[in-house]
Amino acid sequence: MRDEVDELVEAWERERPDLDLAPVEVFSRISRLGRHLDLARRDAFTTAQVESWEFDVLAALRRAGAPYELSPGRLLRETLVTSGTMTNRVDRLVGRGLVERLPDPRDRRGVLVRLTPEGKDTVDSAFGRLLEAERTFLAELPEKDRVRLAALLRTLLAPFAG
Repeated sequence: MRDEVDELVEAWERERPDLDLAPVEVFSRISRLGRHLDLARRDAFTTAQVESWEFDVLAALRRAGAPYELSPGRLLRETLVTSGTMTNRVDRLVGRGLVERLPDPRDRRGVLVRLTPEGKDTVDSAFGRLLEAERTFLAELPEKDRVRLAALLRTLLAPFAG
C-alpha cells in the first residue's frame, strides 16, 4: 500500500539524497491525518450544533464529573486559553443556555461554571458523533495495532506534557 507521503519522500530522496528523511515519513503522515481529523471533528460538531471551542469548554466541565462544574481558573488550565478568551467563551455559552455561573461557596469573590442539562446533552451528543468519526479512521487497524499506535504516540507526546 502506498500513499502520497511515499511519493513526497521519493521526490526528496531524488533531490536531496544526502538527507535522512525518516522524520518526514512519520510526521507528514501525522500532519495529514491531523487535517482529516480536524475536518471530521468539524463535521461531527456541526451536526451536534456546537463549535470546536464550545466543545472544548463543555467537555472539560463534563469530564469533571457531577455536578459538572469548574472554576474559571481550572477551565483555563483545561483548555489552554487566556483569561480574557475564557471570559468571552463562558459569556457566549451562558447566552446559549449551555452553562451557568454560580457563586463559589468556598470563595465569596469567586464563581463556578456549571453545565446546564442542555449543555450536558449537547456535549454528550457531540462527543458521541466525534467518536463515531474517529472509529471510522481506525476501522482498518486491528485492535493490537491500535493499542501499539496509542503507546507509540504517547511516547512521542510525553516530552511535551506538562
